[in-house]
Amino acid sequence: MLYKLNLEHILFLDIETVPQKQHFSDLDETSQTLWEQKSQYQRKDEITAEDFYERAGIWAEFGKIICISVGYFSMKGEQRNFRVTSFHGEEIHILRQFKQLLKDHFSQTKHLLCAHNGKEFDFPYIARRMVINGLNLPYKLDLFGKKPWEVPHLDTMELWKFGDFKHYTSLKLLAHVLGIPSPKEDMDGSMVKDVFYEENDLDRVITYCELDVVTTAQVFLRMRNEDLLSDEEIKKV
Repeated sequence: MLYKLNLEHILFLDIETVPQKQHFSDLDETSQTLWEQKSQYQRKDEITAEDFYERAGIWAEFGKIICISVGYFSMKGEQRNFRVTSFHGEEIHILRQFKQLLKDHFSQTKHLLCAHNGKEFDFPYIARRMVINGLNLPYKLDLFGKKPWEVPHLDTMELWKFGDFKHYTSLKLLAHVLGIPSPKEDMDGSMVKDVFYEENDLDRVITYCELDVVTTAQVFLRMRNEDLLSDEEIKKV
């Protein structure tokens, strides 16, 4: 089935998230209590809720989106381009822009969204943050009443599982084993919070996010046994 998909109908994406507040002490008392309850099963006994708060960005109830990067293929005859762009700023602004992109260019039945671990993280996270921010869900994220084969989502991690539900593979590992050249990243996901809050360097986060979008597209191409994108084919817009 992968070979039959039109690459121009797929929107590749990645999100970066951080805790809603920089410090646990910045939360109101109710939020602190709820975070303590939410995180108690993930924390070891010796780790306090405050110490564990650096991971709060993983949960949509306690985190927020600071960047959504997207990429899409553009074909003109034999010429293949992969265009990458990012939405950043205030979260409500990010979500509105992303929603408008879906409405204007990726709203038809033929269109699909693709992310690495997207079904477990990116897609539901975006949907939850839209609801929290008072936005109606776009069609591509509103899964209510849809049958499994009607869900317009692709997930490169799920594709790599081949039905093995317990098998988690990071994007970095998958790219490595598939022989995809590693981009020159100067950070990883665990550093996003500090780079955003401590260093105030959103541009660095955006670059990291965009590199993951490109890598996801490269993984998808390898799964179709197609040539990888060259640097010349990748265009930032």
